[in-house]
Amino acid sequence: MRIATTIFLTDETIRPVRLAHELEQRGFDGLYLPEHTHIPVSRDTPAPMGEPLPREYGRTLDPFVALGQAAAVTERLRVGTGITLVAQHDPIDLAKQVATLDHLSDGRLTLGVGYGWNVEEAADHGVHWSTRRALVRDRLALMRALWADEPTAYEGAFGSVRASFAHPKPAGGAPRILLGGAAGPKLLAEIAAAADGWLPVGGRGLSEALPALRRAWQDAGRAGEPEVVPYAVRPTPGKLAHYQELGLPEVVLQLPSAGEAEILRTLDDFAQYL
Repeated sequence: MRIATTIFLTDETIRPVRLAHELEQRGFDGLYLPEHTHIPVSRDTPAPMGEPLPREYGRTLDPFVALGQAAAVTERLRVGTGITLVAQHDPIDLAKQVATLDHLSDGRLTLGVGYGWNVEEAADHGVHWSTRRALVRDRLALMRALWADEPTAYEGAFGSVRASFAHPKPAGGAPRILLGGAAGPKLLAEIAAAADGWLPVGGRGLSEALPALRRAWQDAGRAGEPEVVPYAVRPTPGKLAHYQELGLPEVVLQLPSAGEAEILRTLDDFAQYL
């Protein structure tokens, strides 16, 4: 089981290059970064992680810029988003960012995708909350058209693109796409329809959810198995042993949003799981 990490990198934390060096030298598999473009001060949306909202949410670095730095100074470290708020992006621009990072990292990118929780943040991007799931699905399909080997047009409910020359291409035709969110029939069906697997935050309830996901996967006519990667996990030996027993290929451990000294101490502690 591969051991990756995630962290809210901000203007107050360890820098991406330093962290990437330390992760690769110590034998960690990957680095995933979250995304928030901004956090409106006045909001009615309750934060799922509780109130008050932690300081780092309004100070996150752009994940693609930071992951580009991390990929440039490493050779084996995988990079990923956890998660990209696809509804808040122009899909043509996002397809180019994703393809460029995957190309330059030689296929080391995982695109974690989510629907978001902050209604006010999404509204500032022109997102209508009730249609955001359909919007994400549509934008992923448009992006796949741009990543196709041959110029491919796409006409969707929320956007379109002409058959176009669009290079570079992702190293493997498309990056691994993992969809985040809480288990439920709608989410599991979306994973089976449009993703390579699931990025469940915290990893609770997997014993019950995995059979349902596999059924949705088979019902969608998908071959093989969906990849399930527990995300932002606070590790214990028991948790990781449980994930291994479930046959999961990877787990993403939560690092504190902190400076270099605290991060290095945490990595020393997490080394027991490698």
